Amino acid sequence: MSSLFVSIQAAADAPLFRLAKGALEAETKRRGLTLHLVADGAAAPADLAADAIILAAPQAPALPVGMRVPVLAVELARLARETRQIIAQLLPEDAPATTGASGPSRSPATIPPANGTTTRPATKFLVSVTSCPTGIAHTFMAAEALLRGAKTLGYTMKVETRGSVGAKNELTADEIARADAVIVAADATVETTRFAGKRLLETGTKAAIKDSPALIKEALALTPADAAASGASNGLKAPPKRARTGAYKHLMTGVSHMLPLVVAGGLLIALAFAVGGIYAGDAEGTFGWALMQIGGKAAFALFVPVLAGFIAFSIADRPGLAPGLIGGMLASQVGAGFLGGLVAGFLAGYFTLWLNRKLKLPESLAGLKPVLFLPLISSLVVGLGMIFVVGPPVKVVLEALTVWLNNMQQGSALTLGLILGAMMAFDMGGPVNKSAYTFSVGLLASQVYAPMAAVMAAGMVPPLAVALAATLFKSRFTVDEREASKATAVLGISFITEGAIPYAASDPMRVIPSLMAGAAVTGAISMALGCQLLVPHGGIFVLAIPHAISHGLGYLGAIVAGTVVSTTALYFVKRPLNPTPAAA
Repeated sequence: MSSLFVSIQAAADAPLFRLAKGALEAETKRRGLTLHLVADGAAAPADLAADAIILAAPQAPALPVGMRVPVLAVELARLARETRQIIAQLLPEDAPATTGASGPSRSPATIPPANGTTTRPATKFLVSVTSCPTGIAHTFMAAEALLRGAKTLGYTMKVETRGSVGAKNELTADEIARADAVIVAADATVETTRFAGKRLLETGTKAAIKDSPALIKEALALTPADAAASGASNGLKAPPKRARTGAYKHLMTGVSHMLPLVVAGGLLIALAFAVGGIYAGDAEGTFGWALMQIGGKAAFALFVPVLAGFIAFSIADRPGLAPGLIGGMLASQVGAGFLGGLVAGFLAGYFTLWLNRKLKLPESLAGLKPVLFLPLISSLVVGLGMIFVVGPPVKVVLEALTVWLNNMQQGSALTLGLILGAMMAFDMGGPVNKSAYTFSVGLLASQVYAPMAAVMAAGMVPPLAVALAATLFKSRFTVDEREASKATAVLGISFITEGAIPYAASDPMRVIPSLMAGAAVTGAISMALGCQLLVPHGGIFVLAIPHAISHGLGYLGAIVAGTVVSTTALYFVKRPLNPTPAAA
């Protein structure tokens, strides 16, 4: 008969101990096992020869070194809840039972005291949340990299992805409670209050994609946060030192929340033109007019306030949302457009953050600070600033920029297209890429559509080019790269520039300049032809929507030309890989 030794670091009269004891006794009786159970983390008797050992504590304890039998360290609550699974992990039911007389001889399984020094880490369980501004590529690439890194280190991990269609694989309260560490790899703001008291590492998606094992080790090396100190007593969350809290992250948080409004609004406007013609908005009461009201008057009217509101939210949490939304709406009303919205968002966020630190209230009024005093005072200050100080000059700048873009000569259009195209391929989803994209999306509110067309066309070139090169020039790419080329091509026509990142990461000095050259050519041709795009995403599939893009054939030609340029460049700059020597 097999024997099981269980040492629980809890008093014998503790509720969880009694619960675990009852579950262990029932399961070992069912299995025909001999149970030896001790409380307060006591060591096993010197003459005990156990076939398996379970160490349990409120937090999973460390495992002793040099044990000759299977040992498992678990949380006490999990032992009480998953008793059958835990015992089966150590002593599978289909395994032959051993007896003290006939079984193999072995030394007694002694358990060192709880404060012993010869320990090694127990198997770790981590949780993570990944998110990026568009929620399409980096979110899932970071998740995959983290899972792969955890597996490499011998740990288990669950990753919650917050993509374009919402949260998937959501973390439960129990999973968070038993996690040894939490990694938030996000380029947009993710709420972290549910992770209070845990080891919490906040970083960007690129860090997770680049070196996930190092990130996991860093997270496990952190000191667990003090739950009391991480509360929301001041109305604002305080990100850990590792958190990315710069202007780029705040901007991307605003862009990620704004993007669905721009996509929906732009497509509805395109459909309005398809149904009612170019003057669909003038024929009141028609279906085309209704689509124009929904897309142009509602969705597009909201995107600047939402941009500003969530920039402020990223900086100052919930108290910054109201002044940010109000400032963004005023930016639209005074004609300052998306530039005014950017100013309003950062002004509202940083002013609310400053006010929160400086405003001292009696304890009896502290609860009203984040819901009354901060939003009220910040909204007043930001509103007056937008109307009398920021709005008028920003309006002048935006009008001048709009006039210049609408009246560009051929040379200026080519130059702007070259710059925007090269920016899209420089870091493929990074800050430079997102800067060009955000600039173009913002101009949609001012009815300036040419930069958007150039940016999307150029963004399709990198994945298309590496996919074509990997197909045509097989000797220059690894087997994995060649096998991934078909999926990369699909990402390319879908305007997911990040599909080229694995190819660029393996040989950046040759690949990135080659991709920039083709993307710049595509951007320049698109601008020179006067291509205009009413929607900010969708890739090649927007061609199926009437009036969504002008000069469709020329637009396709620009994409093909840039892809050919980059593919040719890759042929000349990438060296053939060394052939694998044949086996002797």
